Amino acid sequence: MFLGIDLGTSGAKAVVISPDGAVLAQATAPLSVSRPHDLWSEQNPDDWWSATEAAVSAIDPAIRAGVLAIGLAGQMHGATLLDASDRPLRPAILWNDGRSFAECADLEAAVPDLRAITGNIAMPGFTAPKLLWVRTHEPEVFAKLAAVLLPKDYVRLRMSGDRASDLSDSAGTLWLDVGARRWSEAMLDACGLSTHQMPSLHEGNAVTGRLSANVARQWGMTQVPIAAGGGDNAAGAAGVGVVNDGDALLSLGTSGVIFVATGSLRANPARAVHAFCHCLPGLWHQMAVHLSAASCIDWAARLTGAAGPAELFALAESAGAAAGPELFLPYLSGERTPHNDARVRGAFLALDHETDPARLAQAVLEGVAFALADGLDALREAGTPVTGLSVIGGGSRSAYWGSIIAAALGAPLTYLNGGEVGPALGAAKLAQMALTGEGAATVCKPPQVSNIIQPDPSLAERLAPKLARYRAAYPHVRQV
Repeated sequence: MFLGIDLGTSGAKAVVISPDGAVLAQATAPLSVSRPHDLWSEQNPDDWWSATEAAVSAIDPAIRAGVLAIGLAGQMHGATLLDASDRPLRPAILWNDGRSFAECADLEAAVPDLRAITGNIAMPGFTAPKLLWVRTHEPEVFAKLAAVLLPKDYVRLRMSGDRASDLSDSAGTLWLDVGARRWSEAMLDACGLSTHQMPSLHEGNAVTGRLSANVARQWGMTQVPIAAGGGDNAAGAAGVGVVNDGDALLSLGTSGVIFVATGSLRANPARAVHAFCHCLPGLWHQMAVHLSAASCIDWAARLTGAAGPAELFALAESAGAAAGPELFLPYLSGERTPHNDARVRGAFLALDHETDPARLAQAVLEGVAFALADGLDALREAGTPVTGLSVIGGGSRSAYWGSIIAAALGAPLTYLNGGEVGPALGAAKLAQMALTGEGAATVCKPPQVSNIIQPDPSLAERLAPKLARYRAAYPHVRQV
């Protein structure tokens, strides 16, 4: 049996799978986000460890005792700053934090070939500009800095004592030479850092260390090996078999991601497309990233008084697609692809006297679908033909929302059994490969298909005018 741990933004998840990939047990523990100032988004790294311990401890002890290896996945880009004793110097600055937009411009000016090295445009969500912000605004913290880790790698440190990371997660720091799959001294130097403050780098299916004796005793396991794992989206892709050039998935989690595996580095930084290493050797991937996806559903449920996402989906369906003129721009935390705009915020437009909770709910579903359509266009501009997508994440539970997304994207959506398990499944499979030496073709087979939603031409036709108005609205909303 193999344990996958996924450190998300809203919680930590633990999943145990059998050698044939069947999910035997899973558990979660919640996390909260602190937003002490405008544009800020932070978490306490020790809360990550507490949630991880709670999620693992909730698994049946008999199952835990049979675990042979552990893999890690997690939220990307978070800056976890440690002192010489490996203790956090301040709360971690998260992926959806937008405070460092000025530092992005400084970094691009300091390293003119930044985009060629990293394959990406500098964005506030990435780790490097966060460190420039700390160096400027919290110099006393920066002076004590001994190491920088990504969120899941802080959990690894607590599990094994190792400062280590994988290439897919590390590619999101802006410190990696993504094509060469190694740290870039030029990028580190521009931030006042060195390779000595970075974790060791590993492919996702490589062993980075073993569970410490103390943690193994607490978890009822032996000192099993720990695989490097992957960033949440790369691990999620491995979990559902998106491991060949051209394979694509749509992840509907807190954020929304269109992920395409590529056999080479294919960048489109001008349109804010992410180009990172995959969590498996010899592979890269492209991503269109939208900072708010399923999080918009939770927000809209609170706004309309719906009891939860399921009730909100039902409310929207009662109104029907394109039922009214209402538009929703889902920029609750800013936006990445294609705008790279940390300051823009969400909006409802074209409300009238007939607007009610059902039509607001419908507009939210459409708004996220329209954002995903923008992202898919940016990927296609980078030379990647996407003809269909596998769907994972909590948002995959709604077939109605899927019909709207398929129509907006003009691409079929393939729903997979167990797709809602997410990155923890891929982390467990990476652990299996690390222990057994098996390849992705054997371990990372796609789960059984549960449903395929084809794009409805008549629905696409009804949505097309709203998509055009949605795209026209962004320049005006950003001015506000």
